[in-house]
Amino acid sequence: MKNAAVLIFAALAAGSALAADAAVKPDPAKGQAAATTCLACHTADGSRGAPTYPILQGQHPEYIVKQLYDFKAGRRKNAVMTGMAATVADADVANIAAFFASKKAKPGFAKDKDTVALGEQIYRGGILAKQVPACAGCHSPNGAGIPAQYPRIGSQHEAYLETQLNNFRSGERSNSPQMMAIAGKMNDREIKAVADYIAGLR
Repeated sequence: MKNAAVLIFAALAAGSALAADAAVKPDPAKGQAAATTCLACHTADGSRGAPTYPILQGQHPEYIVKQLYDFKAGRRKNAVMTGMAATVADADVANIAAFFASKKAKPGFAKDKDTVALGEQIYRGGILAKQVPACAGCHSPNGAGIPAQYPRIGSQHEAYLETQLNNFRSGERSNSPQMMAIAGKMNDREIKAVADYIAGLR
């Protein structure tokens, strides 16, 4: 009976330890240390580097985690990121996401005054004739997104946004069926206009 009680106590203690491990919060400091290979492209804090690469600062950590695992699993394809994500240990993924998410996003700017009205119309009202929904419905009026569901896109690089919309449209990026369906209904001018408008959201 005594031995049974000891075994039960040991099992309960082990269960508590596992629960405690699962409840450990991601550590931005550990994430910064683990993100050294990310910094060459995404800069020291994920801020406004080359427009080829996405701005990660202020991005929802859940979105960063999802994208890293999508790259790891081949659900999202990119020659550079597939290789980079493969080197990130699973234990570091949440910490890296927490590090970039902890940084305050810096404002961006729209560049093309001739397409601002079209970009705003698409972002806030969609394209009714094509059944394209308003971007603001998922990504919020200021582009901040909805944590754990939709990413922050406000102030993102226009060139990066345009590339991703084109990739969704062509099927080259296939890890969001929802975005593939939306981008698939848009033409080049509409994509460019809304990407530029989003770059100025804050």
